[in-house]
Amino acid sequence: MKQIIFPENPVLLVDDETQLLFSAEMTLSSAGINHVRQCQDSREVLPLLTRQPVSAIVLDMYIPHLPGWKLLPQIVQQYPEVPVIILTAINEVDMAVEAMKNGAFDYLVKPVDDERLVSTIRRAIEMNQMRSENRLLKAALLSDKVEYPEAFEEIVTANSKMRLLFQYIEAISRSPLPVLVTGETGVGKELFARAIHRLSGRKGEMVPVNVAGVDDTLFSDTLFGHKKGAFTGADRDRRGLIEEASGGTLFLDEIGDLGMESQVKLLRLLQEGKYYPVGSDAARVSNARVVVATNCDLNEKQKSGSFRKDLFYRLQTHHIHIPPLRERKDDIPLLVSHFLEKASRTLGKKNPTPPKELFMLLGTYHFPGNVRELEGMIFDAVSRHRSGVLSMASLRDKLGLQAGEETAPASPVAPGGEGDQLIFPSRLPTLKTAEQLLIDEALRRAQGNQTIAAKMLGIGRRALNNRLSRRRKEE
Repeated sequence: MKQIIFPENPVLLVDDETQLLFSAEMTLSSAGINHVRQCQDSREVLPLLTRQPVSAIVLDMYIPHLPGWKLLPQIVQQYPEVPVIILTAINEVDMAVEAMKNGAFDYLVKPVDDERLVSTIRRAIEMNQMRSENRLLKAALLSDKVEYPEAFEEIVTANSKMRLLFQYIEAISRSPLPVLVTGETGVGKELFARAIHRLSGRKGEMVPVNVAGVDDTLFSDTLFGHKKGAFTGADRDRRGLIEEASGGTLFLDEIGDLGMESQVKLLRLLQEGKYYPVGSDAARVSNARVVVATNCDLNEKQKSGSFRKDLFYRLQTHHIHIPPLRERKDDIPLLVSHFLEKASRTLGKKNPTPPKELFMLLGTYHFPGNVRELEGMIFDAVSRHRSGVLSMASLRDKLGLQAGEETAPASPVAPGGEGDQLIFPSRLPTLKTAEQLLIDEALRRAQGNQTIAAKMLGIGRRALNNRLSRRRKEE
């Protein structure tokens, strides 16, 4: 198993005690923080920082030559993005307060508890990582460019909202922290997870797991594996999927359906980087990056008590929300062209020509199943296609099945439902005026196509034509 170096830039330990440096490095390494550099002469710290970026510094307050209380302000002034943890054998409140005023990230007193040392350094690494990501994201937004478009080649889009998501992913891709991907069914959450994995630079595989409906026993066995004899039928050791994802990415789909007991185990994994195979009391260190996805509202679930608050806040350190297809209708022509080519290749047919009215028809649809639904529509249409221009019959059939339920996008609905809301003025319009406004809006959305406009209004084309004729006579 190839060892992953974590963090990307080393943790610098500055102390004149050789034994303490060795012990601290061993403690950190056993907790998965294996990129550590030692320094016994504080005068070498600033020259070292000019050559080597670091993730965090642990600095002895009373080291010889250049004491930590003198070196701290210099580090903070020249390298403000680097968290500095002060370490001293003197437990003085005034000294701690002064160190924090001078910019220290935290203050530890010797002898330091191993768990306290590891957790403090982990928090410092996370702080440094988030500062770095903020700088990268700011630079990306100012340049308005995607640096590695090849990582997103599976995601067909030209939408500005999607481009912002790509830039955000580039900024957070190398972070070891978990990523939460949310969005409705069919928007392509796994494709985004794969893009994150590709940009992470990790050499291991991405291992996807759907945790919907999985009980705690199966969750533990699937993810963490088991020891021989752990339960009836466990006749040999079994590796869990988290070990399969070593050096790579573990993708947990439908995380909103995870049981409470399993949530506790996932939280421990994220906080400590450790897990226990079923039947084992020896912890193992995980170096897999965790990406989770859901179409649930986790904020509401944690408020209702069905999802742990601490896990919720831990997961949303990096949050990617993918907009539904109805909010990026400009992508429909691109997606149709892509799926026509894909379907033709898969089904061994000639790529059909899409009729002009196809895009107007699709532009009026709500797409509850998002991109996946559009792909199914196009595949079905191509499978029925014979030659020449693509037939609209199958598409009309599919959209017609939803008539009255999922017709036009952003169609006005009752308060509390999805989509746009009807906003009534203090003085209500007459029924005649309201009818005229609805007809005008339907024609605008249908780009003048009366058949599509009539479908949006839930009436026949002849009925719409009669209303338009009557209006012209009245005018």
